[in-house]
Amino acid sequence: MVVTDQPVILMTRTGFRVLVRPAGEADEAALAGLFDHVTAEDLRFRFLSSVRQVPRDQLVAMTKIDHRQTENFLAFTDDGAVLVATAMLACAPDMRRAEVAVAIHSAYKARGLGWELLRHVADAARARGITTIESIESRSNRSAIEVEEDLGFVANLVLDDATVVRLSKTLSTP
Repeated sequence: MVVTDQPVILMTRTGFRVLVRPAGEADEAALAGLFDHVTAEDLRFRFLSSVRQVPRDQLVAMTKIDHRQTENFLAFTDDGAVLVATAMLACAPDMRRAEVAVAIHSAYKARGLGWELLRHVADAARARGITTIESIESRSNRSAIEVEEDLGFVANLVLDDATVVRLSKTLSTP
């Protein structure tokens, strides 16, 4: 799959279709609306802290981005009406490693969206020359850990924080 800055339609293994495109500054309100439909537990898993509402400065950081070192992919229903997920890719300055974080609207979970977005993000990372993608997950987030392991991520201990695990995947060259 070739990842571009143009919207693409992805189909999950369950047949659910989403329109995926990079976030822009005009998406701040839509992103805030998405996080209003993410469970409190999933918010905690996404931000690794207890938040009831995502602060505006965090929303700005997710929408006012450079589209090279940082990318935030937004997934909408295929008609573009509902924002159903976000998948952030944050690359290290050397552009060899990147971290990924995904959040999914609670009404659209269990449709294979996490799998497909992680694949899409991995393709985008590979296209940028990234060789390793990582995710930091709460040890309690078993569903995300299982999805990532199924996609080839390997779990490693985080020595200074026993509450989280680092999952990493080595990417093949493009």
